[in-house]
Amino acid sequence: MNKARRKQIADLAAQLRKVLEEASLEDLKGEVEQLRDDEQEYLDNMPESLQQGERGQAAESAVSALDTAVEAIQSAFDSLEEAAGALDEAEGV
Repeated sequence: MNKARRKQIADLAAQLRKVLEEASLEDLKGEVEQLRDDEQEYLDNMPESLQQGERGQAAESAVSALDTAVEAIQSAFDSLEEAAGALDEAEGV
């Protein structure tokens, strides 16, 4: 690997580390988790007769969708960390 490509890799790794350090994904994940928890609490406190109705089903769907969003955000964060590690490894080659 030549010096120019090694520098490009180092620059990309630095940019990726900056994104990870800003923790904006962690903040976003926390906000989505809070919304999910609030919606779950709303559903749990709903009378059982309403839980089985349209409102309850809508709340249950929202909880499920928000949970999927939390998992996707975590997966994105994990993938970015993996990419940063791969760039570090490539830089050292």
